[in-house]
Amino acid sequence: MTSLVEVSHATKRYGAIEAVRDISFMLEPGQTVALVGHNGAGKTTLIKLMLGLIRATEGHVRVFGEDPAAGGIGTRRRLGYLPESVSFNTALTGREVLAFYARLKSESVDGIRALLDRVGLAKAAERRIGTYSKGMRQRLGLAQALIGRPRLLLFDEPTTGLDPGLRMEFYEIVSELRERGATVVLSSHVLTELEERTERVIIVNRGRLVADGTLDELRRIAELPATVRVSVAQGGMEKVQNLLGAQASIRTFNGHRIEVDATPSQKIDLVRRAADAGDLIEDIDVIPPSLDELYAHFLRKEAP
Repeated sequence: MTSLVEVSHATKRYGAIEAVRDISFMLEPGQTVALVGHNGAGKTTLIKLMLGLIRATEGHVRVFGEDPAAGGIGTRRRLGYLPESVSFNTALTGREVLAFYARLKSESVDGIRALLDRVGLAKAAERRIGTYSKGMRQRLGLAQALIGRPRLLLFDEPTTGLDPGLRMEFYEIVSELRERGATVVLSSHVLTELEERTERVIIVNRGRLVADGTLDELRRIAELPATVRVSVAQGGMEKVQNLLGAQASIRTFNGHRIEVDATPSQKIDLVRRAADAGDLIEDIDVIPPSLDELYAHFLRKEAP
């Protein structure tokens, strides 16, 4: 499989500041990737390198096998980009903005109405951007990024300004993009949104790549405990606690629920012990470490 993106030992300096330091990774077709890090970690610099807006000081970046900074129209037509803060000419209408960007990509304007409808702006197509709310401008930015059915989409804080319903619609669009084989990179601080919607997580900190893998892979590497949550029938707490054993991490809630932190090697044994309680158990859940917890873990490992 040919990689859509190859970042090889990329370093980007601004004077004495290293925004990105010796980062390497590849992106394959059809992946949805979370790019995670604090402000100033290097996320936006990596996106700019992939867009070809800046060049690496050392190392190289290839997109569709080419140097994106070389400015080839073929490469740029296959890219879609949504910045964190979108800005359009406020005197233009939504339809006029998309028509402008379609022509920049040498694309037909015939699909503009469908794009506006897909992002919920069909009724506002002839309104001037100056009358749009922040959320509406963000949706227009998403429509702009989708022009030409790009194969690689780079979204920087894409759900900023969107209400919960529109966030769900945004991730439905991301799912559609993945199904048609596009690669989507999502840079966001809202890790709870990304957890169930991305196949791979790249964590950067102070310009360095500190973790890269699927959630399951990162959980195996981190070896953080999972939470075994047991819902107990009335009157069964003492027996269930005895079955689970004298665990230092055991917690009880309202005489009805027990939670135990379990290492990967302990998890199965604890579930079996709880199951031995039979009718005293109403439900058992195993909750793996969240992306928030994994993120904090890998950042702590990098701390000086």
